[in-house]
Amino acid sequence: MKILAFDASSLVASVAVLEDDIVIAEYTTNFKKTHSQTLLPMLAELKQMIQLDLKEIDALAVSGGPGSFTGLRIGSATVKGLGLALDKPIISVPTVDAMAYGMFGSRAWICPMMDARRNQVYTGLYSFEQEDMTIHIPQCACSIEEIIEKINKINQEVVYLGDGVPVQKETIQKLTKVPYFFAPAHLNRQRAASVGALAYEYYKEGKVQSALEHEPEYLRLSQAERERLEHETGKK
Repeated sequence: MKILAFDASSLVASVAVLEDDIVIAEYTTNFKKTHSQTLLPMLAELKQMIQLDLKEIDALAVSGGPGSFTGLRIGSATVKGLGLALDKPIISVPTVDAMAYGMFGSRAWICPMMDARRNQVYTGLYSFEQEDMTIHIPQCACSIEEIIEKINKINQEVVYLGDGVPVQKETIQKLTKVPYFFAPAHLNRQRAASVGALAYEYYKEGKVQSALEHEPEYLRLSQAERERLEHETGKK
């Protein structure tokens, strides 16, 4: 089973090729370039490096949201185009779930946090029991205070990760009442390898889409849509 995976849900751009339980190649950058400039050149580099024939791919995986609206659109457009051209299924993996899956086997509960602006985060709460990941709070958009209040009530050690952590670090340190720590550099951002690994589990469960069916999951309205709604209703 060979999966080509993408993550463009944040500033990070990441492409990976996985075969069963092995990461054959991964190319990840965390730099201020638009994903329209990075994803396909990164794929071209991987193809050349590992002599990849895209026809050999069994499925395409993508971080399906939430995240940057522009990034999600570019990631989805990329896999939809490849899916149509190659006639391959798409596996859409929730962004926050994939981030948690990257902490496979953690003794602590896992709280990914993506900066959603407006003093909100895209987040969720997860734990592992041997090989099984339990989703205690499904990915959602909420205030930092709301998710930390829930964490304090659960009363378990927690690890925080994601680009929302540096933005909200002072609040996390002030409000968290349970033991906690922050994930190190190699684990604290999105990676296509994590998307692909979780996609492999989804594939075995039959959770696949056609290229025509796939759409990103934004979880909330875009800024333009919010502003239009506020203008129409006169509310903020």
